[in-house]
Amino acid sequence: MTDVTYVSFVPRSRRGQLRSALAAEDTGPISWVEKRRMFGSEFHFSGPSRLVRKTHAYITEWLASDR
Repeated sequence: MTDVTYVSFVPRSRRGQLRSALAAEDTGPISWVEKRRMFGSEFHFSGPSRLVRKTHAYITEWLASDR
């Protein structure tokens, strides 16, 4: 299976919440790295393509639902 990397931009107001959730969970074969930027953070998710794609989709929906 091919490994891929997806990037999710998370606003400053939500990055702590996502970081805490990721640190508390066993993410299995998915590795993640946070790169802080001025207005938020880029979360880079790497691992098996199917799992990373699902993770990226879930985070995108989670971010969109907060309004």
